[in-house]
Order: sequence, then structure tokens, then C-alpha cells
Amino acid sequence: MRILYLSDIRFPLERANGIQTMETCHALAMRGHDVSLVVRPDSHEPPRDPFAFYGLAPLDRLHVEVVPLAGPPASRRAGYLTFAIGRSAGRARQDLVFTRDLGVASLLLRLPSRLRAPLVYEAHGIAADTASALPDLLTGAPAASTPKRRRLARRDARVWRGADGYVTITAGLARELERRFGPRGHLAIVPDGARPAVERDQGPEPPAESTKVFTIGYAGHLYPWKGVDLVIEAVAALPDSRALIVGGHEQEPDLARVKAFAEQLNCASRVTFTGLLPPSQVAARLLECDVLTLPNPASALSNAFTSPLKLFEYMASGRPIVASDLPAIREVLRDGENAVLVAPGDPQALVGGIQRIKEDAALGARLARQAGEDVRQFTWARRAERLEALFAEVVRE
Repeated sequence: MRILYLSDIRFPLERANGIQTMETCHALAMRGHDVSLVVRPDSHEPPRDPFAFYGLAPLDRLHVEVVPLAGPPASRRAGYLTFAIGRSAGRARQDLVFTRDLGVASLLLRLPSRLRAPLVYEAHGIAADTASALPDLLTGAPAASTPKRRRLARRDARVWRGADGYVTITAGLARELERRFGPRGHLAIVPDGARPAVERDQGPEPPAESTKVFTIGYAGHLYPWKGVDLVIEAVAALPDSRALIVGGHEQEPDLARVKAFAEQLNCASRVTFTGLLPPSQVAARLLECDVLTLPNPASALSNAFTSPLKLFEYMASGRPIVASDLPAIREVLRDGENAVLVAPGDPQALVGGIQRIKEDAALGARLARQAGEDVRQFTWARRAERLEALFAEVVRE
């Protein structure tokens, strides 16, 4: 199958969006599909090789097409949308168009179906809800205006009803979309994934000396809605521990905010911040930890919609997990079976979960072993299989 994947992001991108996009396209190409990934130029000079950046082998069937764009953000967005329309027109050029960009999907649906290949959209949330909650989710984010929220709601409805195929990353998101907009066919629930341990360049196990101080790990964004502040509170409450925080962008306010919080709680000397790392380096850093935390508080995104990449990375790492007990997380993790689940947003609950692992090595080993078994159902290869099944339904119709 010839798949056109439209992703209006600079590429390669350090964030989860870029990782998920590249891993998904690579896995589809590994299954024999001819995948064209259309992206913005890299912001680095010289441009980085996406395959090397993500630690993936080059494939002849995966082509990265870079749209030449310049000017202010609005001009670059308009340029990408114009290119996407032209690139998508004509049913003979590809068998299917795939995107997780709501604006791109909404625009392509304005083309008559006879002039384009079938369109499959992948939802990671409900745009109007995310826009409404943004000030509570991201430091300094402006509130969305009422007209913008209404415009996003119309787009959500249009794409739900009009896309030839639809993917959600959680069952909770699918249920909520169906409740709001009615049932639809060609719908698949396809969570995110991870590379299995045998495919990961993790490096050697850290020496015994590095594990003398119990290490609490966290990987990902430092936005308030991700809950990293709770990890700092846990380190402050456990004086014989340290934390390794993998992530955080120097040019965004959250890294400085979290560092200041550690200073305020007098535990900064026991917290290591790596800053942003290339995706290929993250797995090795997770091995330095004794427990990995997924501390999302309850929020518009976390409750039912999120499928964090770090969840699956954690499962593949061989380390025990302490995570927030949220519906979206419970779609993958089970308390006492493959993780310890704790009350979301409660620092004492997180400390209690970490202490359970700290004080019971056998429990931690058992949970980590089961998580490693379970993540085999959430590899990028399994994700590609699930997507392929939906794509085949859509193309046949």
C-alpha cells in the first residue's frame, strides 16, 4: 500500500509527536508499505538525518519529503497546508492519506473524495477541550477564545463524521467522541508503542555503585499537567533517594520552574536534570533508575485521552513503574500486576507507591517482569499491524 503521512512539524522533532510519527511510519514501511512522510525542514544546521536521530535503520520504502517553508509561523502553516492539498490530490499517487493534524484533515475533507485517496485521521484528544484547558496544562499558555473553541469543535465533528477511517489512542477517547458525535464505522483504537528490549540500544547495565542511592526516574515534558512537580516532592520526602529527570527544554519556562521548585524544597542537590536528549539516548538513562514514575494529575487530557510514549518506554525498560490511577492509564497498567497505581495528584500517595518498590525488591522485580511481557502487545510493529487492518478496510470500501 502507498501511504502518504502528513505531519506539519519541523523534522526531526525531539518531542513525542516526532518520535511517534517516525516510529509509526518506519514500522509501516517494515511491513512492506511504501510510506511518504511530508514534514517541515529541520531547524538545525546542517539538517540532521531523521533515521540517525531516532536510531532507526534507513529503509528504501520510507521517504521523508521536506516542504520548503520560510517566513513567520502563519506563513509556514499556510505554505504547508497548500503543499498538503496539492500533494494529496489525485487518487493515483497514493492509496491512503494518514495524519494526526486536525486542521490538515479538516481541509482535505473539503476535496471531493473522487479527487483524493481515502483519508484516515488519528486523534490524540478533542481539540476544543484541549484549547479550553490549555492555561491549566501549560505554563503561560493563553486561554482560547470562544470563537476558536467553536471553530475547533466544528472541525472535530467534521473529521469524525467525514474521515474514511478514524484512529484513537485510547478507548476512553473513542467513547467520548462517539457520545458527542454519534457512532461511526472504520474506527480503530490503536495505542502508542515502544521498541522491544531486543531492538533497543540500551548500553550495558549501570554498575552497582550507581544504584547505591535509590533513584526515582521521570522522562518526558515538564509541563504542569504531566505531574513532574510531584516527583520533586517525592524526592524531598525521601531523603535517602535521588531523582533523574530526563527532558525539559532550556528555552521553555518549565525547566527553570521545576529546578526552582527543587531548590525551594531543599532537594536540588539530589535531582539530576538531563535536559532534552536525542530519543536514541533515553532508554539507556532509564536503566539508571530503580523506579519510574508516571505521575499525571487528573486533567482534561490525562483522565481518558492520553497514551504517553513514556508509559510504553517504561514497560520495556525492565524497571518497576509507579503511575497515576487514571482511566487511560488503566487501559494498559494494572495495579499490583504490572505496576503500582496511586491516587493522581497526591504527593503522599506517590511517595507511598515509591516506598513500596523501595522496600520490596521482589515486588518491583515481579511488576517489571510482567510489564516487559505485556509491552510485547504494544510495540511499534504491533501498532503497524493494527493500523494496517484499518487501512485495508478503508481502501477496500
